[in-house]
Amino acid sequence: MIIEVVTLFPAMVEQCASHSIIGRARESGALQLRVVDLRDYTHDRHRTADDAPYGGGAGMVMKVEPLDEAITDLRRKAGEPVRVILMSPQGRKLDQRLVEELAGESRLVLICGHYEGVDERVREHLVDDEISIGDYVLTGGELPALVLVDAVARYIPGVLGKAESAEEESFRDGLLEYPQYTRPEDYRGWRVPEVLLSGHHAMIARWRRRESLRRTLERRPDLLASARLTRDDLQMLEEMGADGALLEKLKAERG
Repeated sequence: MIIEVVTLFPAMVEQCASHSIIGRARESGALQLRVVDLRDYTHDRHRTADDAPYGGGAGMVMKVEPLDEAITDLRRKAGEPVRVILMSPQGRKLDQRLVEELAGESRLVLICGHYEGVDERVREHLVDDEISIGDYVLTGGELPALVLVDAVARYIPGVLGKAESAEEESFRDGLLEYPQYTRPEDYRGWRVPEVLLSGHHAMIARWRRRESLRRTLERRPDLLASARLTRDDLQMLEEMGADGALLEKLKAERG
């Protein structure tokens, strides 16, 4: 998979993307992450990529010309369809289903906004999508772009050490992940649940599913409405004392 990040601050992206899983994925070739300096597409001696907003107001707005040239150039060089995404607090919110959708693309271009945002003509004519990582404002789109890259990279074959790792993490089935433990089995009287020491794989799998359901019910019950639930899951939720109205709604939605 190829991901190109267009930014005014390439060193910021490179520094973060050179470590941990993303760094190893780049070294192995499983992920081709390219950082593009937007100022390379400017034509004045000051390499100007922003200007004051029409109509007045505080701050600066990123200019349409260098973004147009950058996106056009990247599309031309790709020689294949490219999905261009503007990282923006006005975009649709990134969630696990969207991550999996993006992981199915062969090539992404991420545009990092900055200052007071980008010229509206970029939104209207140059990008395919706008994505937000949450309802809050950051200084620029570099951190959101890195969040997206990290989340998507986990679904690229060869990036994670074990193929099942991405399959078992939080939100994979729309549920929060079950609790995890490691050695020692007893620390200050805080013991690892006996079932995890039993070696009985079916019992462990059922315990993990139950705990995943319990944790979601307690912490993020809103996720249950869109989670991939079985009849057995609904039975476990009922045993946990889930709200009757919620259960009836979940049962009705699943026939």
